[in-house]
Amino acid sequence: MSKKHSPPWTPSPAHGALLPPISGCTFNGFGEVAPRRPRQIFWLRKPGSHPFARLLDAVKQRFSSVAAYREVYANADRGPHKLPEPATTRTDDTAGNWTRRVKAFVLGNVAARPGGYPGAGSEAELVGIADIRPDWVYEGFTSTFPHLVVVGNVMDHVRLSRVPSSADDPEGQLEVCDQYNRGARVVNWLAHWIRSQGYNAIPHAGPWVGSLNLLPAAIACGFGELGKHGSLINRRYGSSFRLAAVETDMPLIADAPDHFGADDFCLKCQVCTNGCPPDAIANDKQMVRGTVKWAVNFDRCIPYFNETFGCGICIAICPWSTPGRAPKLAERFSRRAAAKTAAS
Repeated sequence: MSKKHSPPWTPSPAHGALLPPISGCTFNGFGEVAPRRPRQIFWLRKPGSHPFARLLDAVKQRFSSVAAYREVYANADRGPHKLPEPATTRTDDTAGNWTRRVKAFVLGNVAARPGGYPGAGSEAELVGIADIRPDWVYEGFTSTFPHLVVVGNVMDHVRLSRVPSSADDPEGQLEVCDQYNRGARVVNWLAHWIRSQGYNAIPHAGPWVGSLNLLPAAIACGFGELGKHGSLINRRYGSSFRLAAVETDMPLIADAPDHFGADDFCLKCQVCTNGCPPDAIANDKQMVRGTVKWAVNFDRCIPYFNETFGCGICIAICPWSTPGRAPKLAERFSRRAAAKTAAS
């Protein structure tokens, strides 16, 4: 087992000067016992008067200083930029059939696609349906749609493992960018297709934050459990995937959460805790906006993320993310959980 970084990495004075008087952890609701909606904080397109505007602008400027980062979004196929209005006549079908058709579209099994779709083959590895909850909507925003189609795009583990990135070797973070582009492409075309059926649809694609927190939605629709590193752990792909989604009023059937023992594993595992250079990952869960859960220290994580052109170490070294290991771990810890339930 790796040893903890001692002393932990600390930001440069220049970067420290970008942080506002308010702590990012406080802004995110650490220690708050009353439930409330989350606040947007990172990858805002236009920070404006946001408390962390100087920091967010600095991060974007640093990334844009590397030609490879600029080009990966400027030249990427992210699907249609402008969506059509919903068709005036709705296509009738059952919620069960729509659910199956939406999932088939996302996973690349639908032959008939809107004109201009980039081609055959799977555009995603994970898809699930969640009923939208008000506490997923960021403060200052509203959602009038009942359903959310959540999409997961799995990352290449070998390429991802080349993090943290640098201006000379951005390959690890470029893999993250490529999967965000892939997710954007599938949700933009999915929204296009849903609108062609007469329903409304709004896509959400990273890395920019939208009006919804996709992490709890992905848990609700069965993508996995929240890990100690603050990212999801999936029973097949570990933590090596990125999220995108589509809000819609199309009739759909929600999926159930999937519990397989990842949380029990994280309680004893120290890999990401020890492997985080700025010591941003705690061994204990935190009270955050009325819920006790795993949460990463924003004030320690983001300065390192900025100075290393994106991090991702915790996801890359997570034991669940090693190719082929997650299914075996899920089977083992599912058996333990079932035995514990039977004995109680």
